[in-house]
Amino acid sequence: MKAFEFLSVRFWNSPNRLTLYRVGSIPVLILLLLFSNKVCAFLAVVVFSAASVTDLLDGLLARRQGLESTVGKFLDPLADKLLISSALIMLIPHGRVPAWVAFVIIGREMAVTGLRAILSEKGVVMGACELGKYKTGFQIGAIIPLLIHFTYFEIDFHRVGMVLLWMALILTVWSGARYFVKSWSVITK
Repeated sequence: MKAFEFLSVRFWNSPNRLTLYRVGSIPVLILLLLFSNKVCAFLAVVVFSAASVTDLLDGLLARRQGLESTVGKFLDPLADKLLISSALIMLIPHGRVPAWVAFVIIGREMAVTGLRAILSEKGVVMGACELGKYKTGFQIGAIIPLLIHFTYFEIDFHRVGMVLLWMALILTVWSGARYFVKSWSVITK
């Protein structure tokens, strides 16, 4: 019983619950993005934004409360990738995101995840670099106006989102290339 209680406390802590909320919000986001109207767009922005905020909060809480865990270190980046990938994929049929851009962003995420797995087998831990954090910020920053899409207060949110998406794309490719360059000597051993 005590082992189960320990696992329960370590797994069901507040940072991991926030991460799981992020994962749980994905089906809601997908459902909302099946429709292209202002109400669903607004609700999709609320869901996506709330889920994105949990990305900041879960890590902060884990560090402050001393609740960093292996489960959290696995779930947190996975939740980020699932949330961003889901939003990008669902925006393609609405014509809000070019399919090739979504492919490059998602492909980079998969490649870096694979690279991290290879490095981990060799005993090397490669955490997120500063550039990778900017990349995630720009991806989130691009997706929010792309979700809004419609013009409000004479602001063309789609255009704003596309400018931010191009910046996110550049950071995505650049940070991915840096990961591979930095780890080349370890991979080739």
